[in-house]
Amino acid sequence: MSNKQANRAGTIRQFEIFQAKDGGESIDASPAVTDIKYYENVLSPSVNLTVVITETGESDKKTFGSRGMLNGLPIRGGNASHIIIEDHEGNKLTFKDDNKLYVNRVRNVLSGTQKDVYALDFTSRERLANEQCRVVKRYDGKISENVKKILTEATSAEAGLKTQKEVDVDETAIEYNFIGNDRKPFYVCTWLASKSIPAQAGKVGGSAGYVFYETYDGYNFRSLDALAEQESKGNYLFSNTDDIPPEYTAKILNYDIDRDIDLQNNLTIGAYANRTLFFDFYAYNYKVRNYSVDESGGADNNKGAGSKGKIVNLGEDEINSVADEFRLPVSRLMNRVLDVGTLPAGKDIDEQLKTWKDSPFDPTYDSTQTMVQSVMRYNQLFSIKINIKIAGDFSLRAGDMIYCEFPELTTDPNTPVNKKSGGLYMISSLCHHITPRETDTTLTLVRDTFGRKPFS
Repeated sequence: MSNKQANRAGTIRQFEIFQAKDGGESIDASPAVTDIKYYENVLSPSVNLTVVITETGESDKKTFGSRGMLNGLPIRGGNASHIIIEDHEGNKLTFKDDNKLYVNRVRNVLSGTQKDVYALDFTSRERLANEQCRVVKRYDGKISENVKKILTEATSAEAGLKTQKEVDVDETAIEYNFIGNDRKPFYVCTWLASKSIPAQAGKVGGSAGYVFYETYDGYNFRSLDALAEQESKGNYLFSNTDDIPPEYTAKILNYDIDRDIDLQNNLTIGAYANRTLFFDFYAYNYKVRNYSVDESGGADNNKGAGSKGKIVNLGEDEINSVADEFRLPVSRLMNRVLDVGTLPAGKDIDEQLKTWKDSPFDPTYDSTQTMVQSVMRYNQLFSIKINIKIAGDFSLRAGDMIYCEFPELTTDPNTPVNKKSGGLYMISSLCHHITPRETDTTLTLVRDTFGRKPFS
């Protein structure tokens, strides 16, 4: 057995909690920490960390007696922290300075005469600031550029997220003019994701479908196409033996393939075919768009919504796994207001008014293709889902691609790999779990296509 599999213990290098008031004292809480869970998710705009505290009021820096840290510091919410945790391979997660986490919630408090046990939920500063600021400005131009502005600049007066973290944004092809309308920054970024199409060399180059999320490295506004095209971060194998071949990164300790098939639910959400009716308040008419997984989505038929072939990238096995009588008819009818862009283009109000007067019913942005395609991509993204557990690996991020091998269901001791379950997967969410005994990482893997892809 490799040392990677034998010694999976992680280390808490620092776990310091500060008083909520500026210039307040801090306390080293690491001796009282009994459990840490760190979370990332491609559908979540913030990272989260949960820690279980078991303490008697004593620390290496301060004694609170019977009050304990909870009431002696006190801990009520908004307390900043300095946290450094390390996995068995030496990869560190450091939450300090611009990346520090704040106490968001105190829960499950179990008080006793000998000890107190409670859980603290930590989150990023930006998640809390998101509740206190609104987007009110007008934004013109490409969506990708405006997402960067919303995350890094003031969005109303002097208020805004103003994050100092890295912001990774895939360039969009569509120009979309809008006003924030007093909505929260995270809401606006998620709303814009459903309207975004990736650009290649300044042109529409892929299919609709973006996700907005935070990882340890910062904020991400990424195209599903771009995420799927990433190189694998590692090769993982499930085996009943202790040793694994050298070409694999690590052993899968256990796994669970979500084999649940809910045809009725898939029909309800329009996973195979849907129809959307867009009502245009300006022209007083409506447009109807039908989409299915069988439908071609080339540049001519799917104007403005990408040019990579089909709307979703499903293999023939997946398409044929549902009978034609259920797959082909439209199963979901959606009604939406046609989004033609909030404002006409122009460098100033006079030019904008002229643009509108010249063609009052000519949309600055037509969402009929993009938004429906996005719905299909999001529905199909989780068509295959696998949960795996590996030895703690803090180098992985939500949105990374990894390669996995799983065995066939057989009595053969030389178990061959399953050619359908194996292949490239995207990490949709992860959880790093640290206890005094061991550290492991649980990954939820998804993909919207069948078929294996080799790794080198």
